[in-house]
Amino acid sequence: MKKILTANRSEIAVRVFRSATELNFRTVAIYAEEDRFGVHRFKADEAYLVGKGKGPVAAYLDIEGIVSIAKEKGVGLIHPGYGFLSENSLCAHACAEAGPTSVGPRPQRLR
Repeated sequence: MKKILTANRSEIAVRVFRSATELNFRTVAIYAEEDRFGVHRFKADEAYLVGKGKGPVAAYLDIEGIVSIAKEKGVGLIHPGYGFLSENSLCAHACAEAGPTSVGPRPQRLR
């Protein structure tokens, strides 16, 4: 089964989910406690809390938590969306080491 996790929120995540659904991927959302009623959470096939107690920005920057959720839930791809982790070489590197493929440039390119 093909699964893609979008490490972002709101409209950015919904746009990724829409495209992924057209490509027959199951979609996985992450959400901060403050976004528990966010539309992206309900547009995904699955949704999981990330960065509990870290606040809305820090939760979406929780690379360890995001990669852990991806591995635990059988996610094959992590899409960083826009902002947050999209230009973070540490996130791409963590994905390369842990197994889920990061959608975007390789860690070396981002560095």
